[in-house]
Amino acid sequence: MRFTGLSLAVLVIAGVACASGSMENSDSMAAAPQPVQSAPELSDANIAAIVVAANAIDIKNGELALERSRTGDIRRFAQTMITDHTGVNQAAVDLVTKLKVTPVDNSTSTGLVASANATRESLAQRSGADFDRAYIANEVDYHRAVLAAIDDALIPSARNAELRALLVTVRPAIAAHLQHAESLKQQLAN
Repeated sequence: MRFTGLSLAVLVIAGVACASGSMENSDSMAAAPQPVQSAPELSDANIAAIVVAANAIDIKNGELALERSRTGDIRRFAQTMITDHTGVNQAAVDLVTKLKVTPVDNSTSTGLVASANATRESLAQRSGADFDRAYIANEVDYHRAVLAAIDDALIPSARNAELRALLVTVRPAIAAHLQHAESLKQQLAN
């Protein structure tokens, strides 16, 4: 699935939302973000920083999948993540510029990056079908957490009506990424 323009900006913003969650071990690899239990106090500038971090994470994970996987469906999914999140990065920059918001790093954005680095290190040590299963399991967990974060943290915390509307608008796109990842996970299990 491809997204353009403003929907990509929202996708990026929503993607970073999962940073508010904690991490748990899955399939003996580093962690995937977990849903947020309550809405943290996040400013629009904090949300912007989380968006930037989340996009960079899924781009790097997609690049790793292109390096490690030899499975066509996994490689196509990874390329979609790279393409969508790269486009969202540009759209997010345009949005924060328009809103005159300067991203402010926070414990959520920095924690997200640290957790993603640990996950990527674990993934980098895997190969073949083992890599494919771990990568897709992480993507499923990541997108589930993003959806929960949108509902439980980002939308309630967004003070700017345009930012909030974008988060609401992007939710279906994130759900589509999740559905795609879940389908691939099921294919790999068979």
